[in-house]
Amino acid sequence: MARLRVEPGTPHPLGATWDGSGVNFAIFSAHAEKVELCLFDRQGRRELERAVLPEYTHEVWHGYFPEIRPGQLYGYRVYGPYDPKAGHRFNHHKLLIDPYARALQGELRRPDLCFGYRASSGREDLSFDRRDSARVMPKCVVVDPAVTWGRDISPKRPWTETIFYEAHVKGMTARHPDVPEHLRGTFAGLGSPHVIEHLQKLGVTAVELMPVQAFFDDDFLLKKNLSNYWGYNTIAFFAPAPRFISHGSDFHEFKLMVRKLHEAGIEVILDVVYNHTAEGNHLGPTLSFRGIDNASYYMLADDPRHYFDTTGTGNTLDLRHPRVLQMVTDSLRYWVQECHVDGFRFDLATALGRERETFSNQAVFFDTIRQDPILSRVKLIAEPWDIGPDGYQLGNFPPGWAEWNGAYRDVVRSYWKGDDGSLPDVARALLGFADMFEHRGRKPWASVNLVTAHDGFTLNDLVSYNSKHNEANGEGSRDGHDDNRSWNCGVEGETDDQEVLALRERQRRNFILTLFLSQGTPMLVMGDEQGRTQNGNNNAYCQDNETSWMNWEEAGPSGEALRDFTSRVIAFRQLHPLLRQARYLHGDEVPGRGVPDVQWLRPEGGVMQEGNWKDGLRKTVGLMLSGEGASSLLILANAAPNDMEFTLPRLDWVERWRRAIETVNGEIGGAEFEPGSKIHLAARSMIVLES
Repeated sequence: MARLRVEPGTPHPLGATWDGSGVNFAIFSAHAEKVELCLFDRQGRRELERAVLPEYTHEVWHGYFPEIRPGQLYGYRVYGPYDPKAGHRFNHHKLLIDPYARALQGELRRPDLCFGYRASSGREDLSFDRRDSARVMPKCVVVDPAVTWGRDISPKRPWTETIFYEAHVKGMTARHPDVPEHLRGTFAGLGSPHVIEHLQKLGVTAVELMPVQAFFDDDFLLKKNLSNYWGYNTIAFFAPAPRFISHGSDFHEFKLMVRKLHEAGIEVILDVVYNHTAEGNHLGPTLSFRGIDNASYYMLADDPRHYFDTTGTGNTLDLRHPRVLQMVTDSLRYWVQECHVDGFRFDLATALGRERETFSNQAVFFDTIRQDPILSRVKLIAEPWDIGPDGYQLGNFPPGWAEWNGAYRDVVRSYWKGDDGSLPDVARALLGFADMFEHRGRKPWASVNLVTAHDGFTLNDLVSYNSKHNEANGEGSRDGHDDNRSWNCGVEGETDDQEVLALRERQRRNFILTLFLSQGTPMLVMGDEQGRTQNGNNNAYCQDNETSWMNWEEAGPSGEALRDFTSRVIAFRQLHPLLRQARYLHGDEVPGRGVPDVQWLRPEGGVMQEGNWKDGLRKTVGLMLSGEGASSLLILANAAPNDMEFTLPRLDWVERWRRAIETVNGEIGGAEFEPGSKIHLAARSMIVLES
């Protein structure tokens, strides 16, 4: 290649920007001494040319190249001091990914070549590695952003109607028999008509996709022939993961998937990881940020050799730095404006609000999001914890945010497991945990209710295993949660015992029904609707295989019945506004009805009294919801191991109570009952009646 012409260009926008005539390159580094742009051939195997970015403005290195076109592969080499004791880890022998790269080509091979120090020395502060990493690194791609969106319109479902479905791009499609083989495990596969039809029949309104931003596999997993299946190891916050693209160069495949989901009325929520990166701790590889400006991008410890790690991954991004904050918010806006996503779930979101040791819901990140005219209007969901000091911040995020409610998961599991003393807490859960969330004008939807998530047992395994079985992860089953609050119904794992199987099916229905009857925003996990199992593995983060993939062909009659039950329960929820309140319920009198909007009832008749709540052995309760111009709903729950008789309440306007749902056999609809009569409530079961 002839030597390229280079002009000064501009320091903004950051990244590689095609303007129709050439490409402007701009990269932030406050401490670099020189930055080289490296260009590669179409396969990314041969370095064709290096060019020094000629200008340095406001800590941004930049240059404009009139001859470069979209499709060009590139990376950076950044020169500066290698002085870990001062927080600097520059090594120009390591090819670096542009933090603003819109696409990557290839996957990381041989991470050992990416270490900035000689790993054999064991001391990264006393050695320096001069091996060139370019041949094993993926390459950044100059992208033409133009794409035809047609009349794509976001469904913009109100929070009160929202039902999340947490899914994995590959796990959802890898074994789908009706998805063409070459599309399985890809964005195109997820956007295929058969997958979308399943979501529509189920009735969910939003898919919450586990990480799709480009991520790498950890070296210690590769050495065990495993991989980072979940993807919580991001390295490029603007680029879709190459492994999810069916055609290697079709970087707009993600956008087409979004458009198809939108056409079906389904929103797209991205699970994003801005708390840390794939570069790990001080002994990790130099892939991007570490080699560009380690002291700016990361939160360093008192000894700058090390990182202040609140994530358990080795490092924490420093969102207090204006350029790091800019990168994160630019990335979020990119996914909203250019890719049309409808919101985000933030992994370990407590780390985003840290002023180092302390968390503040008025941290600069939250204030920046709140005033942003784009980001403040999309769905924002926090995973409200990290592993740092005071890391569990459930209920403490700012107005406008929803939060994954781990307390909901725990108390609902404890209740249906039959734990003594769990009734008061499950009552709080059914009404949306007002004591946690009702402040600063927050609404019940702020609680994202979940019984299961990607992290932990599937619903099937929750009722089939007392203990985790993570041997396949190669960590001696030491990984994963120990506090699962699960119950195997009498037999550990698979069984042919029909009584045990029937109880497990009932318990699965109990969990599903409880989830969709609760105030707040429900989240269902991929495959739980048809009994997906991970064979007792509650930490399948590295299982990119049949353990984690959804098995569409082996659901069987039991799975099909559960899927049908789940879709009917979702439809029931959407039909009844009483289950989707826009305000918290506190027993206020309903105008014209003379009854409270919410009332807790004893099975023997009458309202629950304070002494009843203190009875730790009590596991049976009725919840009656009433509203203006709406029928009343009566939810009966019995987590006790014995059958109960429940006396139905008398109301002036109720002539009959009609059974709408029950979990013993999963029937929808059914018999009618006189007010004041007794109804049989089987052990470990629920019944829903409507007036």
